[in-house]
Amino acid sequence: MTTIGDFGFSGGGNMGEALIRGLLQSGRAKPKSIFVFDPAPSRTEHLQKTYGVTLVENNQTLVSKAGVIVLAVKPQNVDEVLREIGGGLKEDQLVVSIAAGVTLARIQGAIAAQVPVIRVMPNTPALVLSGAAALAKGKYAGAEHLAVARNMFESVGLAVEVEEKYLDVVTGLSGSGPAYIFVLLEALTDGAVRLGLPRDQARLLAAQTILGAAKLALETGDHPGRLKDMVTSPGGTTAAGLYALERGGFRGLVMEAVAAATLRCQELGAK
Repeated sequence: MTTIGDFGFSGGGNMGEALIRGLLQSGRAKPKSIFVFDPAPSRTEHLQKTYGVTLVENNQTLVSKAGVIVLAVKPQNVDEVLREIGGGLKEDQLVVSIAAGVTLARIQGAIAAQVPVIRVMPNTPALVLSGAAALAKGKYAGAEHLAVARNMFESVGLAVEVEEKYLDVVTGLSGSGPAYIFVLLEALTDGAVRLGLPRDQARLLAAQTILGAAKLALETGDHPGRLKDMVTSPGGTTAAGLYALERGGFRGLVMEAVAAATLRCQELGAK
C-alpha cells in the first residue's frame, strides 16, 4: 500500500539527488520511504550507496510503491514516462513535476485518473540546500497536496506558490538566474585580477559579496534600491562603479536576459 509520505523519484539526476538529500537531512523522510528509478545504473547505485534509498526496476513499480511521484527527468523524456505510468496512477497519489516547460494540462492529459499534479520550477542551488522554487497546482490538487510539495522543496531552500502562467517567467528569473550570477561572479573576479589581486582571493571575496548581499536583501526585506543607497556615498567609489554599470546598460541587459530565457522556455513548452 502506498502512502502520501512515500516518495518515488523517476529520475536520479542532480536535482533528484538534491531533493533526496534535502528530504533526508531535514528529517522529512527516511531512506526506506524513498524509491528511485533511473535507467542509468551508475546513478541508482550511487543514490543507493550514498543515501540508502530503495531502487526499483521500472517506473510502473515506482508508482505501485510511492504516494508522491516526482518526475525528475528531462522535459524531452516526460511524455515517455507518462505513457508508462499514466494508466497506473490513482487519485490518492500526487505527481510533482520539475520538467521545465511541460504544462499541467500536458501532464494531466496523459493520466487516466483525476490525479493531483503540482508543477515546480526549482533551480540548481538546491544542490547546496539553497534553492529557489516556484510551485503551481493543477485542477485536482488541493491545499494539502500543495503543502506536501512545498514541504519537499523547502527542504532544499525557498518555495513559493505562483499561478502556472508565471512559471515560464520564473524559469527565466530563478531557473536560469544562477548562470547570470555566475557570470557576474566571474566578471567581478576578473575585474579585481586585472588590477592585481590574486585570483583565489578575488574569487572568494566576490562570492562572499554576492552571498552577503543576497542574505541582506532576504533578511531585511528592504527594497534593493534602498540597500544600494546604503552603500553609495555622494561622489564616492560605489557611485563611480554604478555609473560605469549604467553607462554600459547593465540593468537593461539583465532584464533582456530574463525575457530571452522566458521566451525560450515558452518555445520549448510549445513543442
